[in-house]
Amino acid sequence: MLFFFNSNKMFFMFTLFFSTLISISSNSWLGCWIGLEINLLSFIPLISYNNNLLNSEASLKYFLTQSIASINFLFSIILNLFFMKMFYFDNLFSILINSSLLMKMGSTPFHFWFPNIMEGLSWFNCFILMTWQKITPMILLSYYFNMKFLMFIMILNTMIGALGGFNQTSLRKLMAFSSINNLGWMIMALMISENLWFIYFFFYSFLISIMCFLFYMLNIFFINQMYNFNINFFIKISIMINFLSLSGLPPFLGFFPKWLIINFLILNKIYITSFIFIMMSLIMLIFYIRIIYSSLLFFSFKMMWYKIFIKNNFLILINFFSFISMLGMIFSTFLYL
Repeated sequence: MLFFFNSNKMFFMFTLFFSTLISISSNSWLGCWIGLEINLLSFIPLISYNNNLLNSEASLKYFLTQSIASINFLFSIILNLFFMKMFYFDNLFSILINSSLLMKMGSTPFHFWFPNIMEGLSWFNCFILMTWQKITPMILLSYYFNMKFLMFIMILNTMIGALGGFNQTSLRKLMAFSSINNLGWMIMALMISENLWFIYFFFYSFLISIMCFLFYMLNIFFINQMYNFNINFFIKISIMINFLSLSGLPPFLGFFPKWLIINFLILNKIYITSFIFIMMSLIMLIFYIRIIYSSLLFFSFKMMWYKIFIKNNFLILINFFSFISMLGMIFSTFLYL
């Protein structure tokens, strides 16, 4: 955790934080675009800080994709200014702006860069890319969204996020496709209410932070590393609880925001969309169970004498938060009452 004591990284972290505030508090589209550019230029040094080949490749790919999205966003703004009085172009402008913002956050059908870049990042940068980097595009999306276009996009997000994780052995790519799947849920929550989006995003960030920290402490990047050694049993239980909670399995805490969305869809008689969302979450559960299965039941015979004992006070806190995830049943009961 030496990251937090490095002055250069702290500077870029503060820049990343304030760039988001600039975008979401701006009164014009141009100010939002400036905030997005500052966000891009502050995240690239964080990616390429370790100065190895994978990080350099990831930073270059991220720069190219985000630059294309920024150009499209600026082009859409300029077109909107020139043709503001022509109302029949309004639908086209909303699709253009939404598409550029969807590309910014790694949503389908512009998601192809997202898993590849995740593969070349550290776990801390993966956490930033899956959580903080989605805040600005999501809030800007709520200002000017096309309802029919986004309904199609979020269904596509849940389907590709669920089906794209098959035959993946990299944990970072699995987490990337999980993020794409949850992005569909977040877009739906954003279309319902910004407060509901904030609740979903808070719970999602909480669970992702626990998973990224555990994988960082154990130095795990692939599924087969889960049974190359005998991890502490409490860490395995913590991984299991957080994965099941991340998939939205009741009665865990991750089920609570998803139930709010499903409840709204059923009350408004949007049955097909709710059915697709639930089925895709069940498919995502298969990936998580595969990781849990390998972690709990497999072990290497060649290394049976080897145990991993991590003496870190943060792990005690992580295990405590993992068991807090079991309180989802209480939240769900209160909601039902």
